[in-house]
Order: sequence, then structure tokens, then C-alpha cells
Amino acid sequence: MPYVNIKITREGGTTPEQKAEVMAGVTEVLQRVLHKSPATTFVVIDEVDLESWGIGGVPVPEFRRRTAAPEE
Repeated sequence: MPYVNIKITREGGTTPEQKAEVMAGVTEVLQRVLHKSPATTFVVIDEVDLESWGIGGVPVPEFRRRTAAPEE
């Protein structure tokens, strides 16, 4: 019984249709590669606020400010 947890940042307006396509795709890969039953495959997508996601010890917005290319 596979359980797949996908975490994405809450930005860009991920649609329910996009999430359904990701769930179907992950389920298909597990069936094809590992011979897992789709009937017992669980896929959960968690959306996380940017302020709750950190890279290099800082929240994503700050990380992006620090690594953004200077404007010309």
C-alpha cells in the first residue's frame, strides 16, 4: 500500500485539475515500475505557504531576494 506525500509551495494557483493529473501520473508510475495496485495507492498533495518553506535557513521569499539576479 504505497503512500506518496508531495509538498509544493502555495503559489501560482495550482488547479484541482493539475493536482488530479499529478496524482494519476504518480499512481501510474508506481503501477508500471513497482507493480503496485492503484486501488491501494495513496497520493497526498500538501500546499505550504512560502513563509513556511525554508531554503538555506531562511524562508523562500528571503532566499529569492538574496539570490535574485540584479536588475539592469
